Amino acid sequence: MIRTLGRVALRRGHRGLLTGAVRGLSTGGLKEVLASKIPKMQADVKQIREKHGQKVLGSCTVAQAYGGMRSVKCMTYETSLLDPMEGIRFRGYTIPECQETLPRAKGGSEPLPESLIWLLLTGDIPTEANIAGLRKDLASRAKVPDSVTKIINGLPKTMHPMSQLAIGTLALQEDSVMAAEYAKGTPKTMYWDHYLEDTLNIIARLPEVAARIYCNIYRDGKMTPSDPSLDMGANYSMMMGYDNPAFHDLMRLYLVIHSDHEGGNVSAHTVKLVGSALSDPYLSLAAGLNGLAGPLHGLANQEVLKWIKGIKAQLDGAEPTKDNLTKLCWDQLNSGKVIPGYGHAVLRKTDPRYTCQREFALKNLPDDEMFKLVSLLFEVVPAVLNEQGKVKNPWPNVDAHSGVLLQHYGLVEESYYTVMFGISRAIGALANLVWDRALGLPIERPKSMTTEAIHQLLEAESA
Repeated sequence: MIRTLGRVALRRGHRGLLTGAVRGLSTGGLKEVLASKIPKMQADVKQIREKHGQKVLGSCTVAQAYGGMRSVKCMTYETSLLDPMEGIRFRGYTIPECQETLPRAKGGSEPLPESLIWLLLTGDIPTEANIAGLRKDLASRAKVPDSVTKIINGLPKTMHPMSQLAIGTLALQEDSVMAAEYAKGTPKTMYWDHYLEDTLNIIARLPEVAARIYCNIYRDGKMTPSDPSLDMGANYSMMMGYDNPAFHDLMRLYLVIHSDHEGGNVSAHTVKLVGSALSDPYLSLAAGLNGLAGPLHGLANQEVLKWIKGIKAQLDGAEPTKDNLTKLCWDQLNSGKVIPGYGHAVLRKTDPRYTCQREFALKNLPDDEMFKLVSLLFEVVPAVLNEQGKVKNPWPNVDAHSGVLLQHYGLVEESYYTVMFGISRAIGALANLVWDRALGLPIERPKSMTTEAIHQLLEAESA
């Protein structure tokens, strides 16, 4: 076997990848051998990306293959589409249009999450009667099984809230309609129906699961019972202990704007990918929630708030101005760090989700000290990033604002923020999953390439 490896290594010796493996059989442990290989492989990949980045590999370039498949149009996603200039469109409707046309709670000013559920699933703006019927349906499904409550109550308070949410979602899976019907041999034409049943059950029950996690960790287990007469945003807020009508409106807005952002982001794509294997919506969503928990995705709202608090601390009581904030921003960039909450993979203007949160703040908390700081940063950061010249989009995204609003109403436990994001993202990702099954989409199986295979392709084409 060693001789075989040696012959292969000689054929590819100019790469220096397999020869090290042969030496590793007699010198050093696994970690040492791996550590010796990584720098050469890093340099090899860097050279390929720089020299052949625009070379097409089937349907994408070398740069896109190494760059997280950024902007590769290779999948469908029915419930939303992200426009670089207009931002997200839910079934063709922009956020301002949704705020204008979707039904609201009595006395509220923001769209009901239930109205977005209807829109994403059907493509239609719902009537008041539609919403009344949907709310009644969700209320009939909302009871969380005692077995699930017992599991959540048994989790350690030190466990991250997102880990608890994923566990709670998996615990709910015992009631999966899709899993039970598939085991009976249900026809493919009925998959979408079973996925819809699971989706509605999840959406109905997840707020109580999330509220219980919040109360167990931060409120000594004391939770207000669910009130099915309330809308989703108000009921979720009340279960956590927040009875301010303005906060209920904020929760409605939060659940709507975080629900969907087309299919390429980590959480939405993970739900779609896992669901393509006919894993039921519970399993699919749990996987997506684990992706959402990453610092480069859903946890970003925490990072933004920590940074804003850090800015305030560095000011040490001084009044924030454009001059001192500009200096602190440059200090952040010069230290090799990014400015969190600014920039986006697709957007090339200010995120409409940021704008609607800013409008909410101007209406409800115009004198809040942290909001004033965020507003001034909005005037400073884009100019700094433009001057630096390293980003395509210097404008704020959704994470730049949400934490400040939640803090104002007393929800200061920032490690919990991504849980609320997860409740919202379930609405969009699962609605699309229903359509994936209705359209009979196959299991996802993109073709991958090794760096060695890319070398061979390039050499063959240059010969």
